Formats: sequence, structure tokens, C-alpha cells
Amino acid sequence: MQRTLVISASAPVPRGNHVEIAQAADGTVIAVRDLDRGIQYEVRDASREQVDVWRAVVRDCRVTESVRHPRTTLIVGFSDAVSAAEEALSEADAAAAAAKAESDRWGGADKPPAEVPERFW
Repeated sequence: MQRTLVISASAPVPRGNHVEIAQAADGTVIAVRDLDRGIQYEVRDASREQVDVWRAVVRDCRVTESVRHPRTTLIVGFSDAVSAAEEALSEADAAAAAAKAESDRWGGADKPPAEVPERFW
């Protein structure tokens, strides 16, 4: 499912990037955060407003520059649950592999266990 957003700011976001959109209760876009590049474009301060935040993938971006009114038109597609789950599993697998490598490095798994001495009673 696609959606077209018009933002009254210059907010160029490359096609394919994941974004987080903050919208006011009236549907006005307050902020766009490019999650892939770590850049946030704010149209107005959202700290005192009730906002709805959702994520999507940019399908197309068109920036219209004028002296007084810059405008960005974003066509976004909602992130589907399957790709979000695949991304989460991929990140979890990477975290588990990193934790295993760290435990192997500090845990002595690369050395043979010490021999137990014989007991005399």
C-alpha cells in the first residue's frame, strides 16, 4: 500500500530508505526521520502535540524549491510485517553471533580443559 505525503520543507530522502513519519492529529506531517542516514527533518516542534508515529519505505521523492515555500512530495510504501520480521531476525542472529564470539574469546573455549588430578584417600 502506498501513500503520498506533502511536506512544507526541503527533505530529500533517497528512494529505498526507511523513514519514520510523525503526524499531528489533523494529518499534518510534523517530522520525517531518515532511519538509514540518521537525519531528521522537522517542520515544526512536536514536543507539545499528540503525534502518531509510523514507519515506511520511500518509493519516490520530489523536492520543489522556491524562494518562500520549499516542498517535498514523498511517496511511501508501508513496511510489511514479513520484511520487518526478517530484518529483526537478521539483527538477532548477528547479535547472537557477536555474543558467541565474545564469550569464546573470554571464556577459554579454545583451550582444552585442565586434567583433574587423581584423588588419594
